[in-house]
Amino acid sequence: MNKHEKRMLAILETAKADFGVLAVKAEFEAEGTRVDELLRLLEIARRAGVKVAIKIGGCEAIRDLIECRLYGVDYIIAPMVETPYALKKFVDAKNKVYPADEQQDVSFLFNVETRQTFDQLKEMGEVAQKGGVGMVFGRVDFAGSMGHTRDFVNSDEMAGYVNAVADVCRDRGLELVVGGGVSPASVPLLSDARTRRLDRFETRKVIFDGAVLESGNAEAGMELAIEFELLWLKNKRDYYRSISAEDEARIAMMEARQSSSAKKAA
Repeated sequence: MNKHEKRMLAILETAKADFGVLAVKAEFEAEGTRVDELLRLLEIARRAGVKVAIKIGGCEAIRDLIECRLYGVDYIIAPMVETPYALKKFVDAKNKVYPADEQQDVSFLFNVETRQTFDQLKEMGEVAQKGGVGMVFGRVDFAGSMGHTRDFVNSDEMAGYVNAVADVCRDRGLELVVGGGVSPASVPLLSDARTRRLDRFETRKVIFDGAVLESGNAEAGMELAIEFELLWLKNKRDYYRSISAEDEARIAMMEARQSSSAKKAA
């Protein structure tokens, strides 16, 4: 492990012990996580004793689901599931890839991230309950689907949407995770949702147990999550920078040789 990864490991160990951190997260979807990046994240997570979540590329991303099974992912999230039919597609896909006994060790969830999904919440809840799938409320994309900016994510109106989803999850016994622009300013909204149903909340890279909201440690945990993500980005940058530079000397030598040959030919 390099210095960044050692610090990331130390952060996860502390955050797990003191601030309710349960898992780290990667995305095959918008983030476009590559296999080598995922393997580094998996090693850090396993050493820290936390779980791993992956957002796959869509409701029927079979290849992504196969890879999630191969790597032993603990939470799988399907994005842009806007209709009951799309949700059924996700249920069918996870049932195709994961045998029933293995599904007991994995949480499958779909994103509630557009107003279109919210407007069909009753029907979505019915399909989710039958299919054994929970919900992740993605507040930033949800705000964007209605023409709002990120500033909207902690508004009273947003709290109303989150609470409505929490009520459906509570009534149907479904897991609920809230993400999208999570920061210390989100604590009141998250705490309100927790009184209804909130199992976990997440930053871009770190997932917390909702119970930490009751301990008063949520804000400090979020600060560690910010540091973890910053280190992750620096580690990723340095890794690909080293790869891009590893053949510079060879390229310079070959260009010089090519130039010399061209001069001789002239």
